[in-house]
Amino acid sequence: MKRQVVSQQPAAGAPKMQITKDTRVSAILEEYGDIADVMEVFGIKRVRRYSLRMLAAKAVTVEWAARIHRVPLNEFLDILERAIGKKRDQKEAVT
Repeated sequence: MKRQVVSQQPAAGAPKMQITKDTRVSAILEEYGDIADVMEVFGIKRVRRYSLRMLAAKAVTVEWAARIHRVPLNEFLDILERAIGKKRDQKEAVT
C-alpha cells in the first residue's frame, strides 16, 4: 500500500511535521495541541471528552481516524493540514 503524505517539504506556513496515514494522532496532539475545535470547522465532529480523545489518540493512526469519522483518507489529510494551519495562525495572532 502506498504511503500518503501531506507535503514532502514544508512551505512557508505549512505544518512542521510530516503527517502520513501512519502518523499517530497522539503525535499530532503533542506537536500542535488539541485541534478538535478547529477540526469541527472543517466538518469533523470531536470525540466526546478531551480525556477520551487523548486515550484513543495513543492507539489511533490518521488512517483509522479517517475511517472512524467516515472521511476519505486524502480528504482527512487535507482537513488536518488546514486545521493545523488555522490553529497556528490563531496562536500567532495571540502572541
